Amino acid sequence: MATLQWKKLRSLSFAILFCLSFSSNSYALDAGSKAPDFELPGVQGMVKLSSTAGSVVYVDFWASWCGPCKQSFGWMNAMQDKYRAQGLKIIGVNLDAKSEDAQKFLAQTPAHFTVAFDSKGGTPKNYGVKGMPTSFLVGKDGKIIFQHLGFKEADREQLEKQINAALEAKK
Repeated sequence: MATLQWKKLRSLSFAILFCLSFSSNSYALDAGSKAPDFELPGVQGMVKLSSTAGSVVYVDFWASWCGPCKQSFGWMNAMQDKYRAQGLKIIGVNLDAKSEDAQKFLAQTPAHFTVAFDSKGGTPKNYGVKGMPTSFLVGKDGKIIFQHLGFKEADREQLEKQINAALEAKK
């Protein structure tokens, strides 16, 4: 029993430290800057942002312990299903230190979009991620259109409007 409590406490401590490590209010990347490329292992092989050139890409950084991340998956699944034919690609970048945690999450909350894994945390550093979840909308030109921290029901409509506008924009 004590071992189980210690493991839960250790996981909670990691989650708190992980969140605190993103506590600054400024972002390293601004709208209009080039989205940093990445190549990460994924559920179905390597995932490379540059291979999506010419598409609108919604890059979402998430972790299994993040409540708002879980809430966002249903919305991201709906967006991927609704806008796939128009060229939207969603890439969820998991930041769990242990892949088992991510796999358990995905078994309970399936993704209809591409999932990549970055257990070492290099990609969120390159993007200036400050909290969980953080998402970036990348235009057809490979530049960041906007970034969004957190996720709540009230965000859905505005995020979809941004995606729709990006899909309708000329290359």
